[in-house]
Amino acid sequence: MRTTDGIRTTNGIDHLMLDRLVTNRLLWFITAVLALVASSWGVLSPAIYANVVATNLQPGALAQDIISVLAAVTLLVLSSRQRSVRIKDQIVAIGLLGYLFYGYGIYVIERAYNGLYLVYLAIFALAFWSLVVAGASLRREILARTSLQGATRVVSASGAILQPAIFYPLWIGMLLPLMSSGEQIDSLYSVFILDLCFIMPAFLVLGVMAYRNRSLGLMLLPAMFILGFTLIFSLAIAELVKPLFGDRVEIGPLAMSLALSLLFLVLGVVHLARLRVGVVTVDRRPSALKA
Repeated sequence: MRTTDGIRTTNGIDHLMLDRLVTNRLLWFITAVLALVASSWGVLSPAIYANVVATNLQPGALAQDIISVLAAVTLLVLSSRQRSVRIKDQIVAIGLLGYLFYGYGIYVIERAYNGLYLVYLAIFALAFWSLVVAGASLRREILARTSLQGATRVVSASGAILQPAIFYPLWIGMLLPLMSSGEQIDSLYSVFILDLCFIMPAFLVLGVMAYRNRSLGLMLLPAMFILGFTLIFSLAIAELVKPLFGDRVEIGPLAMSLALSLLFLVLGVVHLARLRVGVVTVDRRPSALKA
């Protein structure tokens, strides 16, 4: 129903969440193309990781590339479709950019100096700056009309805040012995950097904002759940592809990865389904005729 100020409440199907949508979509497209090239290469030729990734981590590299192929294809579709990109599609795109930032951040920080390293650097940088541009392009009038019903909002915010509540103590507990001994580990130190400096603060800030019914948290929290789902689901795939590398599947880690990725998926889908966004429309009728 249309109101007298030209605002109608929709289910988020309009395309007005971001200003400079053409610029945003161009950045998504370039990032997705590079990610598709790099990840497809990794899937088709896992040997590129032979000298730069520890043997026990190579299943994880293959799994990450499989997810990155799917993420890149989805991002390509969202960036190149002819009709306007819906608000909720834009939220999905932001979540996938976050995943690519994290995934290729691992390769960059872990110094995966193979023939694709410069491509990894480009994807890492493009994903980061695409997120910055998207954040700077958010329309305040749309944010001001974003809402989520109470029960869903509390559950969603609680699920987000749970992540730093778990992983901050876990990762810091693993870092303290290293700090005490001065030992420098050879791999996966990137996870500490990315999680403690970027991902957990984002979950915490957006979770608290959503709990307090702040529009920015309500709008962007699903993107974090998409990021979380893709990251954790890649760990489940890593377990499943272990036999290709002469190792056996461990049921415990597989079950935990599937459970956590399912949690992220459910939270993200429910949040997006129930998110309501006020959309600015142009109403040229005389005010006396508006309903």
